[in-house]
Amino acid sequence: MKLYAEPVAQKRARIEIIPLIDVIFFLLATFVLFTLSLNQSGGVAVKLPAAETSTPRDSKGAVTISVTADGAVAWDKTPVPLDEFIRRLQAWKQSEPEPRALINGDERARFQQVRYVIDELRKAGITKVHIETKLNPQTKK
Repeated sequence: MKLYAEPVAQKRARIEIIPLIDVIFFLLATFVLFTLSLNQSGGVAVKLPAAETSTPRDSKGAVTISVTADGAVAWDKTPVPLDEFIRRLQAWKQSEPEPRALINGDERARFQQVRYVIDELRKAGITKVHIETKLNPQTKK
């Protein structure tokens, strides 16, 4: 028989760090995978036309020429007047051995405006021209 009371050991609250690390790594992996799946355009923001045969493009070494709905032309993300566009096109052709162009045209742009860009690319001797589109959501694979 004990005549004195034993001290009660108080349990201290602990923060378990292992589950927190798991959650952080899960969020990090989700964020990385999401950002890698984004298709970032090198041009100004336009509403691309939909196509059933749309495929991802490789923008490395290519210039993006955007044609907005109101007919403005942009070189990569910089809006340029038409005479500046022609000067940049000729300088780019001189500096790049195999130039490639991506035409990023708004679906509401007039065909005449896009035709002008294609015509100037041909005059400069650039034959590798791609027109950017988005995949038609009604397309079944």
